[in-house]
Amino acid sequence: MKRSWLTTALGTALGGMLAVAGCASGPTPPDWQADALQALQDTQAAYLKGDTAGEARQFERARGEIARTGQLALMARAELMRCAAHAASLVFEPCAGYDALQADAAPPERAYAAHLAGRASAADLALLPEAQRAVAAASANPEAALAALKGQADPLSRLLAAALLFQAGRASPATIQLAVDTASEQGWRRPLLAWLSVQRERAEKAGDTAEAARLRRRIDFVLGPPVKPAP
Repeated sequence: MKRSWLTTALGTALGGMLAVAGCASGPTPPDWQADALQALQDTQAAYLKGDTAGEARQFERARGEIARTGQLALMARAELMRCAAHAASLVFEPCAGYDALQADAAPPERAYAAHLAGRASAADLALLPEAQRAVAAASANPEAALAALKGQADPLSRLLAAALLFQAGRASPATIQLAVDTASEQGWRRPLLAWLSVQRERAEKAGDTAEAARLRRRIDFVLGPPVKPAP
């Protein structure tokens, strides 16, 4: 799984691990750094593929590693990583874990939290990573927003930006299709189902029964056969 901005930023905060990855020189980072970063990446991966129990398990593992340091600011960033994956899957809900740590968060994390909640100010937008800032700046123009989305190399950043456009009522059909294609290419079951459901609902409202049926078949295929009761 490619690293999102938050994952990369967390890696930088955890002693610059990502910057020295693969380098033989320099001191070896403490075990907790590698373990925490891996657990957070596994948390995102589990959630995106639809493994709720796995996500919870991996996040508790990450929390335990970060708690060893007593650094609340790092835990606030970790909570945002978790909420970003939820938002990319069209699950818009308060980021309760981050909210409890907001007082200890750094300005970039506060700005990112406001962005996830759809209430970022101009000052907040200036603190966002380029991947999100570019789309936010172009959000009023559907074609420009789509171009900005296509320019995002990181699939999770692209999916999250598309989700926030959708949350603001600014996602064009082409933007929704790009989100579907992104989730499909990555094999991210949870966001794929969410975005396909958006397409199906729109087809139904437009009276396009053939397209709605096609999307329903695709959703059923992703869901898989129903579980049969044990004999």
